[in-house]
Amino acid sequence: MRTRTTTAGIVAALALALTACDDATKTDSAPPASTQETRSAPAPDSGTTKASSAQLPAFTGMGLQSAQDKAQELGFYTLTSHDALGRGRNQIADRNWKVCSQTPAPGMHSTDTKIDFGTVKLEESCPATDTSDNTPAAGDKMPNFAGKSVKVARQALDAATSLTVEDALPDGRMVLVESNWKVCTQTPAPGTALNGQPIALTAVKFEETCP
Repeated sequence: MRTRTTTAGIVAALALALTACDDATKTDSAPPASTQETRSAPAPDSGTTKASSAQLPAFTGMGLQSAQDKAQELGFYTLTSHDALGRGRNQIADRNWKVCSQTPAPGMHSTDTKIDFGTVKLEESCPATDTSDNTPAAGDKMPNFAGKSVKVARQALDAATSLTVEDALPDGRMVLVESNWKVCTQTPAPGTALNGQPIALTAVKFEETCP
């Protein structure tokens, strides 16, 4: 009887051990959890759009307003204009001005190119040479302002300069719209060293002759 009990105990122990090994084998052989594929997101769009190119026509002879409208139709939106006579006048009413020159010249250009129109009033003649870039700049010496508009002369001087302008004719008129008046005389003379001294100009209207 004792032998049977011992044998039965051994059998039971072996069965328990085999069961434990089987469970461990199942646990170890379980497939690993699936890994989801990670894809890198595309780089965000910088938002920068390259400007296209278009044929820039010749605008010479056109009214300023018409030239601007045409340029915008073609995709050119960066537009500016200046007084081709060098008087520094502003083109307030575009329909009252006509185009004498343009920068850049006609041809293929990027549509983000700045277009600059040299203009005169409708009743005026275009100059042989655009004089807008000939404005003298006052540095250490007095520029020659003869024939320049009073407005241009004032802009060339330091903003702190004391400047007086009088009618060169005996009429004693007030110089109100300075771009309509041209310089006849100046004190100090051209080439004089500038050290903050007051400056005096005499002027007449552009259609008049200096005395």
